[in-house]
Amino acid sequence: MTTKVKKLKALLGFHGTSDVDLLKQLNVVHDHMNGNSKFPAPPVDMTTFKSGIDLFNTLVTDAQDGGKKAISAKNKQREAMIKQVTLLGHYVEVACDDDRAAFDTSGFVAAPTSRTPPEPLPPASIEWIDRGPATGEIVVKVKGLPKAINYDLQYGLVTTAGTPPSAWKLQTLPGSKKVTISNLTPGGTYAFQVRALGRLGYTSGSDPMTFICG
Repeated sequence: MTTKVKKLKALLGFHGTSDVDLLKQLNVVHDHMNGNSKFPAPPVDMTTFKSGIDLFNTLVTDAQDGGKKAISAKNKQREAMIKQVTLLGHYVEVACDDDRAAFDTSGFVAAPTSRTPPEPLPPASIEWIDRGPATGEIVVKVKGLPKAINYDLQYGLVTTAGTPPSAWKLQTLPGSKKVTISNLTPGGTYAFQVRALGRLGYTSGSDPMTFICG
């Protein structure tokens, strides 16, 4: 039985990286790639690459005074360096021939080769409840949960204090934006609960929150 070797990929998502961290990564790649016999023909000459790093470092310092021209020049050089390091990363992916030992000499960080299994969502909850813009309306805001698919909000009129509603109404929300519940009884006390749907199913329902409709 032949075992399939998983392709090595470099982590190349540099656009969300801070200038300081990007400079560190650029220098690490240069120091590891420069004169590296395992990667003899990089698409970006190492002398050119180092000059670009040094210029970017200078422009980062110049941009700290907040001047528009300095910031613009820094951002332009930042994009140029991201393009160069991305080219180098793709070259390393091909040239290493899926040899992890060779890849690790490049200075790049390898992307995970296995998928992270989904995890249960944390408990769902209601962030706040407030009066709506009109009589008989209540506005509800559920707390957003990362990786939640949607939310089930249920509500009902409390007829006896201390007991749950005899009937619940359900509204499925595609996200955690506030929602206005209409056609409620003014002066009535309503209970609200929410649960969230994740990759592994629903969370349990939140503790009920009550609110008097205006």
